[in-house]
Amino acid sequence: MSEKANTNDKNYPYGWLRWLVVAVLTVGGIVLNSVYGDEPVLYRVVGLVVVAAIALWIAIHTERGSSVWEVIKSSQTEVRKVVWPTRQETHQTTLIVVVLVILMAFILWGLDSILGWIASSIIG
Repeated sequence: MSEKANTNDKNYPYGWLRWLVVAVLTVGGIVLNSVYGDEPVLYRVVGLVVVAAIALWIAIHTERGSSVWEVIKSSQTEVRKVVWPTRQETHQTTLIVVVLVILMAFILWGLDSILGWIASSIIG
């Protein structure tokens, strides 16, 4: 266990400091976006994207950030393995869902009408 901790420390030194820098960059980007609220939106968006990219790059170079990045890459691999439905299957499934929704709407409308009629008969 301690050997694993030593390897992680060697691969990602000062992880807490990097996360502090990420937090400062994130908060700084938000604050500066509101301070420079009179500037054109394009400049503010470009600035936020640059700050976010820098913060993301720093975060990826930490132990947890690296593991999250590996999960993201492996999930992309899994998405490529998915067999997506064809256009015809999608249309058929959508048609079935629409028909069932309309059918349930009529059933619930009829049930509501009957129960409303019964309630109004009881109440007077």
